[in-house]
Amino acid sequence: MLSPFEIKLLKSLEVGKEYTVELASEISGMKKDAVLKAIYLLEEKGLVKVKENVWKEFELTDEGVKYLTENLPEENVLEVLKEGEKSIKELEEKFGKDAVGIALGNLRKKGAIKIENGFVRLIKSVDFPEKNALAKIYSTRTAEIDEKMVKELKKRKLIREETLKEIKFTVISKPDVELGEKVADITPELLISGGWKDRDFLEYDVTIPSKEVFAAKVHPYERIIRECRKIFLEMGFTEIKGHYVQPAFWNFDALFQPQDHPARDMQDTFYLDRYVDLEGEIVEKVKLTHENGWKTGSKGWGGSWSLEKAKQLVLRTHTTAITIHYLALNPEPPVKAFCIDRVYRRESIDATHLPEFDQLEGVVLDRDVGFADLLGLLKEFFYKMGFEDVRFRPGYFPYTEPSVEPEVFVEGLGWVELGGAGIFRKEVTEPLGIKGKVLAWGLGIGRLAMLRLGMKDLRRLYLPDIGWLRSLPAVKR
Repeated sequence: MLSPFEIKLLKSLEVGKEYTVELASEISGMKKDAVLKAIYLLEEKGLVKVKENVWKEFELTDEGVKYLTENLPEENVLEVLKEGEKSIKELEEKFGKDAVGIALGNLRKKGAIKIENGFVRLIKSVDFPEKNALAKIYSTRTAEIDEKMVKELKKRKLIREETLKEIKFTVISKPDVELGEKVADITPELLISGGWKDRDFLEYDVTIPSKEVFAAKVHPYERIIRECRKIFLEMGFTEIKGHYVQPAFWNFDALFQPQDHPARDMQDTFYLDRYVDLEGEIVEKVKLTHENGWKTGSKGWGGSWSLEKAKQLVLRTHTTAITIHYLALNPEPPVKAFCIDRVYRRESIDATHLPEFDQLEGVVLDRDVGFADLLGLLKEFFYKMGFEDVRFRPGYFPYTEPSVEPEVFVEGLGWVELGGAGIFRKEVTEPLGIKGKVLAWGLGIGRLAMLRLGMKDLRRLYLPDIGWLRSLPAVKR
């Protein structure tokens, strides 16, 4: 059975004549989209033959036009090197740092130069087929260019590529039955006039499934982060933020983490070749606490504490660097604060580890709080996140005592550890002037999200997998 727009198209066109979509649209008075839909439906019924012609067109970018008219950067550098060896600094002064970087990279790839101790020497002269390709594209958008060259020019952002398609079709035959239009919608005019009695109506098959509609929704990982944030805000906590780059002092030393601790080694921490100035009473107290315990009653770690190590900048390895700094600025109880943010570690990428991930860190500072309050608070959080079975296993961290690792029970996986918690040691709080006890915890949100979403690979949280995203519910069930 033909639909009204199929009938309308067939009535407008001649058998055996070839049409473009644009011409058929003009003749029939139908929109192009309607013509396209009609011809493919008619093709399935054997009434129309469709031909598709697909081709690629190229266009020079502004940078491509510039290189065509003014030479490629590597061409200019090559000409200068023909005069003799040049320093990179000389070349940069003449052509600019960016242009020289591009030129040297491409000349090395071609084996034309050798770079030693900051000087560039020409080994052999080379051709630049890229220039010919740019010229061809400039003269005709449909130039035939080697696929490898196209890839290289696109990578350098010298050309734009566009895939075009032209559709032509021919009406093979028209049905012998009269092509009468059928009514798709009942209008008030048809009802009032009674004209509906003499009209044929389009038949609908109510058993055909409707097209699936995918509504816009928040990414499931972002939704879980928002859920965590909402829980702590409802508990009366203040959300805090801080810089990704921190002095080792706040990331390690202020937390009474010894300077020879394995976690501070290069394989665990991203160190920057930058340093900050550190001075003041707090720095001196932390130094003495590390060396001999200061006035905390501790013996410290012994040895000599290095101010230079503490001054070096690092990509923070935990958000505790933010919460401890916040407490140092707000040492009077009560304080309830949390931080949800990105942290960085030198981890090999696999199903459960990434070099950057999100952490949920929290602290409670008060005079009359204890270990039971910490366990109760964490239990309440996990209950609100949907985990009914929660337990705590003794753990060790350099800056908390006692310390625990919270675990939740997941069907099919058993008990899964989700972070660490404890009470800050006096070696942490007293040098910073913090008055009272501090309950602290740090949880990995990525692992929490994996359990909530039933995932086995942490990397999937960050993949642009539209199929997976569409399959997840828009709201929490």
